[in-house]
Amino acid sequence: MKRRGDLSQPRQRSRFDVSYDPETFGQFSESIARYLGTARFLVWQTGIIVVWLALNIIPPEEYQFDPWDRGLVLLTLVLSLQASYAAPLILLAQNRQERRDRVAAEHDREVAERTQADTEFLAREIAGVRLALADVVTGEELRDQLEGLTKAIDELTARLDDLQPESP
Repeated sequence: MKRRGDLSQPRQRSRFDVSYDPETFGQFSESIARYLGTARFLVWQTGIIVVWLALNIIPPEEYQFDPWDRGLVLLTLVLSLQASYAAPLILLAQNRQERRDRVAAEHDREVAERTQADTEFLAREIAGVRLALADVVTGEELRDQLEGLTKAIDELTARLDDLQPESP
């Protein structure tokens, strides 16, 4: 048995030799599922059923094509047929949406990992800058040092003046 990469798709059987584009069929099923989930569809379906019922209840029995006394068998058949096609199309559309959501979640996870790595890098850089700034002399410290140097120079100048003989 040969291994396949994508196990989410059924194998294509070649005995019927029917080929179709899965992407096009998927888009078609999504458009059907999208339409079946609208209020417009529900209004149309309700209208058709009301007309169907009216045509099979109000006229005399010989003009009814799906008589009420037989249980509206044809209406039941039509609605069952609609449901039997709608359900797989909706499931196919949901599977495609699930795949898109999975890809989007994977992309979001990758972005979150990169963002976390960038944040950690920036935190380390900020810590390094803080450490470097801790060694920098502040303006007040510099003033104190300059005052101390100025006093020392003044004292040395005064001593030198005291040691030098006065000129006649």
